[in-house]
Amino acid sequence: MTIHDETATGRVLGSLELDLPAALTLRELIRLRVREEVAQHNAQAASAAERVDWEPPAGAAVAAFGRNAFFVLVGDRQVEDLDAPLTLDEASRVAFVRLVPLVGG
Repeated sequence: MTIHDETATGRVLGSLELDLPAALTLRELIRLRVREEVAQHNAQAASAAERVDWEPPAGAAVAAFGRNAFFVLVGDRQVEDLDAPLTLDEASRVAFVRLVPLVGG
């Protein structure tokens, strides 16, 4: 499945391919996404010192969701509960939308 990164206006900034189970929670989706990104980073790391453990950034990403740093759309629905079950299929569109704070606000 392709996970998209988008702006609040819907402009696609990037994407990531993930093998996902048909049913999972948003918390699990966020953690799987971070684990894959860290695995890609570690595969390109020049030395063991540059490698990263995926669990701390995964926890930080879940916490960022709780602070409204980004939101997640599955299809045309915003998912607000980290522990609500998601049902995904090949036709599901998943987008992570990062929110940028206003300057001075």
